[in-house]
Amino acid sequence: MPVVSKKEYVGVPRDSVANFNGSQLVYASWDQHLLFAAPFLLFVQPQMLFKEMVEGPLKMLIQPDPDAAQVDWSKVQWLKSNQPWTPDFESSLAANGVGHKDQIRFRTPGLNSLLTKD
Repeated sequence: MPVVSKKEYVGVPRDSVANFNGSQLVYASWDQHLLFAAPFLLFVQPQMLFKEMVEGPLKMLIQPDPDAAQVDWSKVQWLKSNQPWTPDFESSLAANGVGHKDQIRFRTPGLNSLLTKD
């Protein structure tokens, strides 16, 4: 059913980076680990080192998965904007090009305990 507006509608996004007092939102998802139905939403500082994000909130969030303790973070395959990507663990999120509302994905080949085996 069509909708007719009586005046011009101006949408004001409430999730712009200006509204987060210097922090930003970053989505992170673990490919082929369906225990998590959606990407994690991390509230982080752009100056946070990538390794701090992994060692802190990301490791904590994946703990319920049976594979979490076996993840070798030096062998993880990363994707950003659906493209293979190699983050610098010693650099900040901003220096790695991870901005507000970006999604990063990671894959752990061989660790897929919740998938059915053939």
